[in-house]
Amino acid sequence: MASWQMRGLAMLFSVVFKPRLATEKAGRARLARAKGSAEPPKSLRSGRLLERYEISGFTVHVVHPRARSQADHVEATTSDATTSGTAVVYLHGGAYVGEIVSQQWQFVAHLADRTGCPVHVPIYGLAPEHDAAQALALVSAVVAELAQTGSLVHLVGDSAGGGLALLAAQHAAPATRSALVGVTALAPWLDLAMANPQIPVVERVDPWLSRAGLVPIASAWAAGTPLEDPAVSPLHGDFSALPPLAVWVGTRDITLPDCRLVRDRMAGEPSFRYTELEGALHVYALLPVPEGRRARDDIAAHVRTSFQVARER
Repeated sequence: MASWQMRGLAMLFSVVFKPRLATEKAGRARLARAKGSAEPPKSLRSGRLLERYEISGFTVHVVHPRARSQADHVEATTSDATTSGTAVVYLHGGAYVGEIVSQQWQFVAHLADRTGCPVHVPIYGLAPEHDAAQALALVSAVVAELAQTGSLVHLVGDSAGGGLALLAAQHAAPATRSALVGVTALAPWLDLAMANPQIPVVERVDPWLSRAGLVPIASAWAAGTPLEDPAVSPLHGDFSALPPLAVWVGTRDITLPDCRLVRDRMAGEPSFRYTELEGALHVYALLPVPEGRRARDDIAAHVRTSFQVARER
């Protein structure tokens, strides 16, 4: 059963957030809204090195782990041996119209600190000015450059970013794919068409998301590509040559039905991991609730282990 904190957030979201995507008109208004800043908050700089670089005119931020104290030196020496030459690439959610927000930056910092790896955060362009093809090209270039330096890479994404992470893995060139040690998707948006007949059932208990408002956003993001095309909707793509895939999702989340389709498709695949939490909301791992804190720790441990397993092969 969900905690009282989770239930409280559900009530808040149903009042504050649900109306923002409840209708097609609301979705178009969301598309038209000015974008905010994508800069990391100042709080991330406390004890951490932050860097940036550009690819094709888009900024990629790099968040390094928090500097360890002298008392941690012995432990750090051991753990650094397993994380050198590794990188996490994190793709933020926001329905492809929303900029990265503070909760996502906090998750990035958590990943960096708990895995000991730098986390690369591509700031991909958002709809309606930008589209899926541009975002996929950017992420592919980031991963390819890391692979060329000899780094092992784990892709992590939440919501829309989870879908983009899976797309990047599905469309990776063979040389790049060999560097990918895993894809971790938190409540990924897997099908822009949202055609699963079970979605309306879950939508009634999802206090946050609505298909009606997402329809114009999906159309703008696809930019003329059919919504069912594997170039924009990873649910319809190739799952046969993926690196180890992990999915986290809650039962009060309209991404659940498609996540279950992936679960069924990957049944019997030993490297696949699926975590479904009863009563949990969309991308619950990012929420300030007990379930979220446990999930963040679990996800970071999973990512770190993926590098260790890859090193031992």
